[in-house]
Amino acid sequence: MLSYVYRLVAEFRENHGYAPNLLYVNEDHLNRLLSELDDALGVDHIMQLLGMDLVINNEISHPHLAWVDKRWKSRAAL
Repeated sequence: MLSYVYRLVAEFRENHGYAPNLLYVNEDHLNRLLSELDDALGVDHIMQLLGMDLVINNEISHPHLAWVDKRWKSRAAL
């Protein structure tokens, strides 16, 4: 899963000329990411490692990326 996300990031950068700051995943994707890393580190560590915030939405079938102007606070900042 992690290598898939890194490929998505590389494609996003190539297509847009800048890095994404949001990763959309469902709970299964998130659990795979957690298991590939260290489950004990948690979601905040994944966000820090990837350098982007996570949006967890169980209605999506494939992870995807976006860039948004972050004038809002992420869950990690609350």
